Amino acid sequence: MKNLLLIFLLSIFLVGCSSLELEAASTSEDETQRILAMGLSHEENLVEAKKLDSPHMVSVVTLQLINAKDEKIQAGIDLAASDQFAAMVSVIGDSKFVGSELTESKKTGILETDVDIHSFYLEGLKDLNSGIIKHKLVLAISHNSRKARNYVTANLCDEWNRCDSNEQAINLLSSTGTNCTTASCDYIELMELNLSDDFLKSVADKGLTFRFNSKRKSNKVNVSKAYLKGYLKVAK
Repeated sequence: MKNLLLIFLLSIFLVGCSSLELEAASTSEDETQRILAMGLSHEENLVEAKKLDSPHMVSVVTLQLINAKDEKIQAGIDLAASDQFAAMVSVIGDSKFVGSELTESKKTGILETDVDIHSFYLEGLKDLNSGIIKHKLVLAISHNSRKARNYVTANLCDEWNRCDSNEQAINLLSSTGTNCTTASCDYIELMELNLSDDFLKSVADKGLTFRFNSKRKSNKVNVSKAYLKGYLKVAK
């Protein structure tokens, strides 16, 4: 009986502590928003945070204010970059939109020729009757290999860089090899991945990463949120 009473009292104590922690966390967010709503400078915000009741609250709110400042700075950088990408979108006949082409190289081995080059852009075509825009990610992968890779599918990757779901077929447009020797050729494999307008808008605030798959190799392609937002400012 005594043991049951002790367990009961301990449970009440732990629940009380949890409630206090949740209340403190909630209050710190409220205090952060209250200070931000005052329209002060960042330095003045930190001064206001130091007026709070407890050292713990001061520490939590100060960290949240610093994070808010960093997010605001990054948002400004992303906005400027998206405006630059928007300016580079080509509009053809009010119905076709072609984003700027981006190129990146990735080392894949120790040899000088062990380099994959990715060149990609977004392209959209509007149905003038329905107003619906169908988009596609057009990608060229250049590599020096013994054989063509013949990419067949692509997976959408999540924020933890896991790419094991949402697999869809791609359209392999061409695969050409030049400068061939007995050991290898320089290949360029051109492909496209169809994307819906709703999907692109849903990931505009975070960008997207796809893994393109062949039997021999897979390649990840990152489309930044700045590029995506800039493209969607025009493709609408």
